[in-house]
Amino acid sequence: MLETSGRLLKLLALLQTHRDRDRSGAELAEQLGVSRRTLRRDIERLRDLGYPVHAARGAAGYRLGVGASLPPLLLDDEEAVAVVVGLRTAAEGTVTGIEEAALRALTKLEQVLPSRLRHRVTTLHHATDRAGAIPAPKVSPDTLMAIAEACRRHERLRFHYTSPHPSTPDPGAPEPSTPDSDPDPDPVSSTSTRPGPTQPRATPRVRTVEPHRLVSFDRHWYLVAWDMDRADWRTFRVDRLVPRTPTGPRFVPRALPHGDAATYLAHRLSSRAWPFRATVTLHESAASVGDRLWPGMGVLEPLDDDRCLLHLGAETPRDLAWMITSVDADFTLDTSAPPELADTLRAQAARSLAAIPHP
Repeated sequence: MLETSGRLLKLLALLQTHRDRDRSGAELAEQLGVSRRTLRRDIERLRDLGYPVHAARGAAGYRLGVGASLPPLLLDDEEAVAVVVGLRTAAEGTVTGIEEAALRALTKLEQVLPSRLRHRVTTLHHATDRAGAIPAPKVSPDTLMAIAEACRRHERLRFHYTSPHPSTPDPGAPEPSTPDSDPDPDPVSSTSTRPGPTQPRATPRVRTVEPHRLVSFDRHWYLVAWDMDRADWRTFRVDRLVPRTPTGPRFVPRALPHGDAATYLAHRLSSRAWPFRATVTLHESAASVGDRLWPGMGVLEPLDDDRCLLHLGAETPRDLAWMITSVDADFTLDTSAPPELADTLRAQAARSLAAIPHP
């Protein structure tokens, strides 16, 4: 039989692992190798330590509930390593104020890690460098929580939104094809749309939306929502908005285009009014080339088992040609492709042929 302290830890682990169902007293007693009476005493000890162990009504069963405070948790080796890695990532993240809390939690956890686990996470940390970490705008955790609560409760949200464009369009002018709520043309780096020293930022405007989902996309946070003023779906950079309280009336969620918020955002990032756009037919299935596209690069449209369409845009024909050829698949240009793209591809092909040494 286990000693009392070891038995309590095992009992707690059993209750934590199977929180989706009640554990019968007979089952727990058998796994611990104790009598039902001893099990009841152990349950009381856990309750005295602050663990909310609830007895199931109508059956001799137990379940670990939610308490008023956070009691100690038992983590297995894989869970502990996962938490450490997650905390280190959060400490370098884009949510303002969470870095310090993540570091405090990380310090506490590393102090109690067994030596074998501390060696694993230390080895991983020292063997890893973070590359390509472009500074991203910070967002407030309070802002994220306010938006998340509005999404969960299906309540309209009003907020001040600062457009990435330095100038505000004439109120009497027609709505542009890509409104100011669209994401930046380059989701990896927002520097192209940040006002410089001589570019005043546009005056924030109040927007009213039906919030759908938050999407964390390449070090940026986006809100996907139904814009009440424009009667259409829009995306908003969270670092550019300031929620207003209280929230508005409840609403019935609408069906989101493309099925889910992440896919919809990818479409929005790819369909912005780039100076040069093209559609190419790739002579491979969408499933086979999907992992060769980076987020926001373009939108794949399956045709059959051997072909798919790739819709994409870029600032220059050279960028567009590089993106298409980087997929490493045979392709055919659509007839609507800009002539500058065809010229660029011809020049690229000639340059590549000229680079091959002749025998």
